[in-house]
Amino acid sequence: MKRSFLLFSIVLFTGVAMSQDLNGIWKGRVVMAPSGCFPVYNIELQIQMAGSKLTGISYHFSDSLNYIRENFEGNFNKDSNTANLQENGIITFRIKEDCVPCVKTFKLTYHKGGGNVVTEEQLRGTWTGKATDNKTICEPGTVVLQRFERSTFKPELKLPATLTKRKAELVKEIKVDTGTIRIDFYDNGQIDGDTISVYANNMPVVSNKRLTGQPVSMTVRIDLKRTEQEVIMVGENLGSIPPNTALMIVNAGEKRYQLYLTSDEQKNAMVRFIYEKPK
Repeated sequence: MKRSFLLFSIVLFTGVAMSQDLNGIWKGRVVMAPSGCFPVYNIELQIQMAGSKLTGISYHFSDSLNYIRENFEGNFNKDSNTANLQENGIITFRIKEDCVPCVKTFKLTYHKGGGNVVTEEQLRGTWTGKATDNKTICEPGTVVLQRFERSTFKPELKLPATLTKRKAELVKEIKVDTGTIRIDFYDNGQIDGDTISVYANNMPVVSNKRLTGQPVSMTVRIDLKRTEQEVIMVGENLGSIPPNTALMIVNAGEKRYQLYLTSDEQKNAMVRFIYEKPK
């Protein structure tokens, strides 16, 4: 009898009032029924979040010789703090011949430790699924994921040439004592059609947004595993009045900063945030 492994669609349910930044590496354990191909095995999600859009790579593995690698994409609803991710199909797999991938739906809740700075974050919950052969039974199970700094596998980040081939010019280093930083971007001066993308530690958080008198907003999360965060603004065009310029408003706890950023075809603008423990 063939037994089930994992090919999935995911629904993430975050249980907090503000929208969460899901960018990064999430790793954990999937528990299946005893009849499953692997009763307990490892899972890793490499999530890229740009505005409401979610994309990335997933790995389901027992060891380096038995795994499935897949693409996924979806969207994030900031009003309900929920996200929907759908795998597009298997890219690579090495599993036992008697194993059958399951198409699964995950329902996860976001949890984090207390205090001013995030010390631990989890996505945990349950899943249900349907086997790809339409015969094998995929009995439901549970999953627990934690945020990690490094991947077990090589991250499959596809960074654009506008980020990798331009110089990242440091505008300012800002020392902060809070776990969450809010950043708003506005067109600096006359509104002339400037559009920007923004990356935090090379992860996209804003994609091709037009600068106007209304803010293009994002948040940066500080934790004790990565106390330095680099935010890069990429000018996607030069507008009608070159170069691409933006007013950046930073709110970090009780502190507020106002910066003027410039990006053109040779350089992007970078701001570095450094966490210091509150006195």
